[in-house]
Amino acid sequence: MTDILKIDDKTIPKFPKHVKFRHNKARNEWVILAPERLVKLDPIAVEILQLVDGEKDVKKITNQLSKKFNAPEETILKDIIEMLQSLSDKGFIEENG
Repeated sequence: MTDILKIDDKTIPKFPKHVKFRHNKARNEWVILAPERLVKLDPIAVEILQLVDGEKDVKKITNQLSKKFNAPEETILKDIIEMLQSLSDKGFIEENG
């Protein structure tokens, strides 16, 4: 049985080997691909997931997006944790390390 990942600001998220984050050029949209599954993403999710590289922790991702969008870190951190937790619960994100 797999332990449930609890996302926080110290988590270093990454995509599992079976999950791909790709741009579908034909439809001009970003998607998550997994065996027999496809998830279409909204622009906010795309901004977050483009920074998921298995090296940056959630706090660093938050900091980068806060600067890019001139928004409060607390608000962005809450949104990132919520989204990554949802994706983790579905098996699309895991922790590096």
